[in-house]
Amino acid sequence: MAESVRMTLHPEFRISDIDQRIYGSFIEHLGRAVYGGIYEPGHPQADADGFRQDVIELIRDLNVPIVRYPGGNFVSGYDWEDGIGPKEQRPRRLELAWRTIEPNLFGTDEFIDWCRKANTAPMLAVNLGSRGLEAARDIIEYCNHPGGTMWSDKRIANGHTAPHNVKVWCLGNEMDGPWQIGHKTADEYGRLAHETAKVMKWVDPSIELVACGSSNRNMSTFASWEATVLDHTYEHVEYLSLHTYYGNPTNNTPNFLAKSIDMDRFISSVVGICDYIQAKKRSKKTMYLSFDEWNVWYHSRAADRAMDPWQVAPPQLEDIYNFEDALLVGLMLITMLKHSDRVKMACQAQLVNVIAPIMTANGGPSWRQTIYHPYYHTARYGNGVALNLNLSSPTYHDAEFDAVPYVDGVATWNEADGELTVFAVNRNLSDALPITGDARGFAGYRVVEHITLTHPDLKAVNTQDNPDNVSPRSNGDAQIVDNELHATLAPASWHVIRMKK
Repeated sequence: MAESVRMTLHPEFRISDIDQRIYGSFIEHLGRAVYGGIYEPGHPQADADGFRQDVIELIRDLNVPIVRYPGGNFVSGYDWEDGIGPKEQRPRRLELAWRTIEPNLFGTDEFIDWCRKANTAPMLAVNLGSRGLEAARDIIEYCNHPGGTMWSDKRIANGHTAPHNVKVWCLGNEMDGPWQIGHKTADEYGRLAHETAKVMKWVDPSIELVACGSSNRNMSTFASWEATVLDHTYEHVEYLSLHTYYGNPTNNTPNFLAKSIDMDRFISSVVGICDYIQAKKRSKKTMYLSFDEWNVWYHSRAADRAMDPWQVAPPQLEDIYNFEDALLVGLMLITMLKHSDRVKMACQAQLVNVIAPIMTANGGPSWRQTIYHPYYHTARYGNGVALNLNLSSPTYHDAEFDAVPYVDGVATWNEADGELTVFAVNRNLSDALPITGDARGFAGYRVVEHITLTHPDLKAVNTQDNPDNVSPRSNGDAQIVDNELHATLAPASWHVIRMKK
């Protein structure tokens, strides 16, 4: 008989209130994310603004609370003024980050309009690569000042009388990376971010700011970068960013599904650095984290390398996600919820076509990739407070991560609505695992739905012709008997166990 998994459901095992912005996403001027993704004038389902309504519907279903824009590497060479005013007067430019042509038919005003239609909030990034403090001061005046000044009056003249009221701003992107336009040392970036933050908050004191952390945990400057940047910016910003992507190029699925352990360690390391700077400065302020780029990314790299440069919206970074990718995405979402005391915002990168949960065909349909489903479930049902399950699971050995629990999970409790949800993944590729949960802390709750995401083929994908190949079903066997939760977790599976009082 398979070893069982034990957990405890109790309201006192509270991690933190969940900030819904942990379920955010990201749109960059890269590939077909904008042109052919969210914006395609002439498409049968485009509205008068050129926004694809079929895509907006899928995004509304996801319940995306915030979207980061316009980059990404793109922002470090972007003149934001190119994307405002009459479209026929906007310049076409060489876009150096991704070696394409940027027509600037979609810019800040279009993005704000699109956010309102998609029921989401904007998170704007400013260019601290080729530009700096002055451009940041100007764009926040354009977006947030009511009127009576040069830039705010330009916004009004461009058809937006009311301020855009953008509340979250990123101070550049991946400035530690040598690939970045305007790459800087930690001291250079920290000083610039400090001065830019100061001026932006003079324009609008109500905003929140995100400083750039390391581009990933494997950067040679990791940890020293965070400490130096925070030394400069600690009292001027609210969040520090984290970025990470994982892949399975060697087809080692047990190791691939353990990558969320690396994400867990990354978060814990950065929390430690933040708390060190807090202690060093004798500050009362807690630094929170914005995990504003995360996903699986590796499928498309060979095709991207072979692509001709200087095209408009070529199909770059179009990873076709398989079933095992959805399992890791679920594990990454579980990991962030387990750190919801410090991770307050996160952006799955990206939203449409570019390493994305949503795919489109130019002039054709849109569909959900495999990774859409765990994102949908957590954004829909993962609200209220996060609860530690105190999980006890059998393990397997991995050379990189040592003892890896077969089962990982977290619970969320929305007390006001009387809703309790368990999210779990079984990493065991061959065996179903029974799970038992002590639910005495939630007496009176019953299982109303047990959603599973399973497939006999780890490499199964969803396509335009077969968009529902990997899809969730409400076919799980979870039930509560005598204050004990019992369920079976199928091999290689994602689970959402929904309970109500």
